[in-house]
Amino acid sequence: MAKLRAFQLAQELGIENKEFLQVMSSIGIPLKSHMSSIEESEVEAIKEKIANFKRGRTIETRVKGSIIRRRAAPTKPEPAPAPAPEPVPPSPTLDASSADAAAEAPVAEGPAGPAEHSPASAPYDGLVASPPAVPAEPAISELGKRRTDREELKPKKKGLKPVQRKAKEVIDVLPEEVPTLARRGPAWRGGAQPAGPAGSGQGFAPSRPTFRKRTVIKKEARKTEITTPKASKRVVKVSGEIAVQELAKRMGVKAGDVLRKLVGLGMMVNINATIDFDAAGLVAQEFGYEVENIKVEVESLLTPHAADRPEDLAHRPPTVTVMGHVDHGKTSLLDAIRSTNVTGGEAGGITQHIGAYHVRTPKGNIVFLDTPGHEAFTAMRARGAQVTDIVVLVVAADDGVMPQTIEAVDHAKAAGVPIMVAINKIDKPGADPERIKYRLMEFGLVPEASGGDTICALVSAKEKTGIDELLESILLQAEVMELKASPKKLAAGVVIEARLDKGRGPVATVLVREGTLRRGDAIVAGTQYGRVRALLDDLGRPLDTVTPGLPAEVLGLSGVPMAGEPFNAAKDERSAKEVADYRAQRQREGQLAGSAKVSLEDLFNKISTGETKDLRLVIKGDTQGSVEAVGDALRKLSGTDVQVRVIHGAVGGVSESDVMLASASDALVIGFNVRPDPKTQSLAEQEEVQIKLYTVIYDAVDDVRKAMEGLLAPTLKEKITGRAEVRNTFTVQRIGTIAGCMVTEGTITRASQVRLIRDSVVAYEGRIGSLRRFKDDVREVPSGTECGIKIENYNDVKVGDVIEAYSVEEFASKLQSSSPAPSPSPSASQ
Repeated sequence: MAKLRAFQLAQELGIENKEFLQVMSSIGIPLKSHMSSIEESEVEAIKEKIANFKRGRTIETRVKGSIIRRRAAPTKPEPAPAPAPEPVPPSPTLDASSADAAAEAPVAEGPAGPAEHSPASAPYDGLVASPPAVPAEPAISELGKRRTDREELKPKKKGLKPVQRKAKEVIDVLPEEVPTLARRGPAWRGGAQPAGPAGSGQGFAPSRPTFRKRTVIKKEARKTEITTPKASKRVVKVSGEIAVQELAKRMGVKAGDVLRKLVGLGMMVNINATIDFDAAGLVAQEFGYEVENIKVEVESLLTPHAADRPEDLAHRPPTVTVMGHVDHGKTSLLDAIRSTNVTGGEAGGITQHIGAYHVRTPKGNIVFLDTPGHEAFTAMRARGAQVTDIVVLVVAADDGVMPQTIEAVDHAKAAGVPIMVAINKIDKPGADPERIKYRLMEFGLVPEASGGDTICALVSAKEKTGIDELLESILLQAEVMELKASPKKLAAGVVIEARLDKGRGPVATVLVREGTLRRGDAIVAGTQYGRVRALLDDLGRPLDTVTPGLPAEVLGLSGVPMAGEPFNAAKDERSAKEVADYRAQRQREGQLAGSAKVSLEDLFNKISTGETKDLRLVIKGDTQGSVEAVGDALRKLSGTDVQVRVIHGAVGGVSESDVMLASASDALVIGFNVRPDPKTQSLAEQEEVQIKLYTVIYDAVDDVRKAMEGLLAPTLKEKITGRAEVRNTFTVQRIGTIAGCMVTEGTITRASQVRLIRDSVVAYEGRIGSLRRFKDDVREVPSGTECGIKIENYNDVKVGDVIEAYSVEEFASKLQSSSPAPSPSPSASQ
């Protein structure tokens, strides 16, 4: 039997496919889609059911978002139509367009009224019951005619938008027409009010509609609510010290309020100053907070509190640093030790260096640090790393004691490290070891043969003689020192050097000082942390463990640590990260707090609070006599409260080595008739080391004495404005010597004060007499420009000299103390 598709039947009935499927579902014949098949025998029955179902229904069509148009569904004529309702009185305000708008007016949403000829069951979308239709109002054509006549008599309004034009037309309607519009249009506000009883048709008083201004109701401003944190949250964690600004931030109070509390406690500080744990606790208590010291808590993650048991201690190899003057044979001596030890056969051998040499001898092991000299030695000590156990001072027998030899002695003494002397080049003609020993006695190094405690070994790196005796002496000194460490705990040591390897990432060479470092341990080095992925010896061979006193390469850190940083093994990686974060925070707080080094301006404060017992000085001068005179004069200022110690004094300009020594020893640098070069000055600012420069000995003595007594005058601070290098000189009659210069830094101005520096020594100070660019007099010359400079009343200018321009600024000295001075003075507060 033939079948008919659903869409074909829908087309035959004039119904959309979707609507047809809904109707079929409503009459109990669900279809899957418009392609479903229908038996031909069922078609007539379906048509009949659809006709009965649609009888008395309406079809809704949504024209716009809020407008629904209803139309009656096609039905068969009814035998008795329902009586029409009473017509509504005609409204004179409606025209033809208004009638259409009324027909399409939005229908209020809500349940539809019951249909007259439809069953209550199975309603569906699109076919709902409709209310009785309202017949159109009469007299619409007459209203349209009157309105058309009015528009023909009025001039057309130009320049109005359609919406404005429509509003104007509504307002121009006759007064008697307004009430109807006000009744029908919900957009009108105000307007006419009912003048007669309800239901009286045209019972509205004629009046024009009025627009109200929109009133804005101002909300009352909410008052700031002061919330009180819970008791568990009113705790500030402090790592030993904290900046005032940071303390105020953590408590949620103003920094000024905290400063007022500190002033009330007798502490004259600013918001960037650092206060200790006790002071922070007193201030926090005033605001209802408690302070918790987390420094001990964090450090306990690394270092166990229990002391090492004597039965766990074992001897460890000594760590030796070789120092001395240039070309006195330090590198040759290390090479001789390496080659001699390698040829020792089964006795062992020496490793290729990874920042350290590991020497194995029949009597024990020795680790030599591969450092370029006392600069690296002091730089590591400046970061808190006391790595070296013994210093071997190399002195050439044919050359004698030189300036860098004296510097090495001073650096070793400042570190408190025992010194051994290796007199090298004894095979050369003119060698005189006895003269060297006698000269070293002037610096406190008395040989054992003369009744002292300094071991002196005679060696020849070239002939490889005396090497074994030197190694035996080192081991003997280590045995006297009783160097021991416990291997039965978490490892701790120092980073010797570190680098970023392109294939392996951060690689650090570490020296284990105590404990045992194992592969897989979590470690922290400075502000870096990680897990040991690999341990390598100097030959690149993998290791499982590293015992105390031995070096190794470590892979697995999160970044490259600085040389000299301490490293520690932690119980897990989380603890290592916590310690690294804590150290990074402390580093930021230290930078915020400013300089922690000693300076003349705050010397009196440190003496008064007991922080400073020794005033350490590094003195550099133009002659040896000046150095000795300045040192002797300053040593006489020592008293019961503070001792003046000159840890190093030498001839020459202030160098980077002097700055690093002062940084490591917390010392001041005093220069007499000498100047630091730009690189040294930059390093001093980086290391926060104060350099005081003088040309008169009594000025230096007076400043130190006044600083110790709290009477220091306002600080005169020099600001270097420019430097120029003399490239050529010209002599002009009646004028003098003109220096042809290249400005290498900053700007040289005509009004600057200048000093002539020759070999880091000040040769003359004065003012610029003439500044020219080619043949023109100029006021200033910038960097990278050539110029001619004539110094007033000075003609001894030579090629290679440096002309330094500077200005002098005056600052008030910082001499306010947290405790009263022993002997107050009226000028002490200035």
